[in-house]
Amino acid sequence: MNRLVAPSLLAADFGNLSKDIEMVNSSQADWFHLDIMDGVFVPNISFGFPVIKEVKKLAKKPLDVHLMIVDPDRYLDRFKEYGADVLTVHYEACTHLHRTLTQIRSLGMKSGVSLNPHTSVELLDDILEDADLVLIMSVNPGFGGQKFIKNSLKKISRLKEMIIAKGCNTLIEVDGGVDASNADTLYNAGADVLVSGNAVFGAANPKDVIEKLKKS
Repeated sequence: MNRLVAPSLLAADFGNLSKDIEMVNSSQADWFHLDIMDGVFVPNISFGFPVIKEVKKLAKKPLDVHLMIVDPDRYLDRFKEYGADVLTVHYEACTHLHRTLTQIRSLGMKSGVSLNPHTSVELLDDILEDADLVLIMSVNPGFGGQKFIKNSLKKISRLKEMIIAKGCNTLIEVDGGVDASNADTLYNAGADVLVSGNAVFGAANPKDVIEKLKKS
């Protein structure tokens, strides 16, 4: 089983971002997770291309970019240009999801699809082979620091069953309310990648938290 950790820069100190990036570089973390919000698909606005460009300059690990925006197809090539290694779009934001995932792969990025808490994993049955990653939102997207939605565990387990049945190599990523107290439960349910923001960057020793998330 993969046990990957992707600290979410949404919770980093933007007044001293280079320091937090270096911390992740020197930690046991595997990816940087970047949440891109447009204030339309979700009720919040985060960073855009200039910040991604600067993160890419300093990051020594892949950029895992999660788009919480409407009509993401308009920007796929630009996210590749600015350094995304994994690009995840929302099922709920894509009219032609197969086409979007195929385009992401054709640009040389890993393709990801995310599901909001109310969206069933069964809806992905026809496109699992086209997704390198499925991101299960275990909180409602838009803000950090929310409480983990317990029903997410059932979704993770069911999704793992679907992936195994199809013989896919699709990774399961989980974002929202993730910390060392539930990491082991999430891995046991079938998760491969854990995204954690406040639990990492709000800790006195973020590297220790990342290590615990890896080894839970």
